[in-house]
Formats: sequence, structure tokens, C-alpha cells
Amino acid sequence: MTDTEISTLLREKPELGRRALFDGYCNYVYAVAANKLGSCGSREDIEECVSDIFAEVFRYFRDNPENGSGFKPMISTIAKRRSIDAYRRLAKGYGRTVSIDDEDFRELPSGVAIDRDAEKKDTRSIILRKISELGEPDSTIIMQQFFYHRTAKEIASSVSMTAMNVQKRSSRARTRLRDMLVEAGISL
Repeated sequence: MTDTEISTLLREKPELGRRALFDGYCNYVYAVAANKLGSCGSREDIEECVSDIFAEVFRYFRDNPENGSGFKPMISTIAKRRSIDAYRRLAKGYGRTVSIDDEDFRELPSGVAIDRDAEKKDTRSIILRKISELGEPDSTIIMQQFFYHRTAKEIASSVSMTAMNVQKRSSRARTRLRDMLVEAGISL
């Protein structure tokens, strides 16, 4: 089912539209959540995060019915932000003691450099937080441009701007982001 058909269903028969939206994007949202939470969350945590993501997606499209032409950019942004929030919440309790006999205990492969991986995750977390601090629509533009490799024209349709405005906002947002990262001690 196409996004346009789902959009029509959301307006005419909301329950069927939500079901079609869920069916069309469930695997994608689950993959995003599993990617973020796989290191510190259980399967139940991932499924709970997916439920939270879809609850927010449904609220968003209920409150903004005119934004129904392209779902993936907004769903992607909501999924990533909710997954990051869930990761932070779960990571606080991640330092707990676990028995080696526990079923969820996983041994690290011998080639894993824990300190380097932790540093990468910390840097990634800081970058994502700084991108979200840019505010809308700049954070959406940067996420879509650099994480999903979308063109200015594609982004323009999802944020209701012209491609030229998207390019200008992207340029200004990158400059602000660079300054914010330097302040945070991240060198690029």
C-alpha cells in the first residue's frame, strides 16, 4: 500500500489507516529500535519502544492530517529520537551486576575494543543530542540529509519548503552544529 493510500485511509477510516501504517512501517521501526537498543535492552524493551514510537506517530498524524504524503521521514525521526530516549533510560541501569549463568548474558568476542566502542557511542550520542538541539526543521533536515542521504528536493517536500531553502537552512545548521560540537569538545 502506498503512502498516499494510507493517507486517504487515515482521513476516511482512521482505524484502518493506522493499521495500514503500522503494517507498512513496523519492520522498519523495529529495525531502528533494535539497532539502538540491542546492546542494552531485551526483546521486550525493543517491543515496548516500538509501541511508544507508533503511539507518537499516530498522535502526530492525528494532529497533523495534512502531512500525509510521505511518512518515512517523520516516522524515521520519531523512531530515532524515541529509541535514543529509551537507550538512555536503559543504559542507566546497564551497569548492574549480571550472573554469568543468566540467559541474557552475552560474552564479548575477543577482538572487541570496549574503550573505543564506548567512545564512539558517546560521541554519536553527543552528536545526535546536538542535532536535536538545532530545533525543527533544521534537525530533520540534517538527519535526512546525512543519515538517509536524501536530496534537498526530497527533504523539501517532507518539510514543506523549497529545495533552495532546505540548502540554505542545511548550510546554516551545519555551521551551528560544528560550533556546538567544538564547544562540547568533539573535533571533526
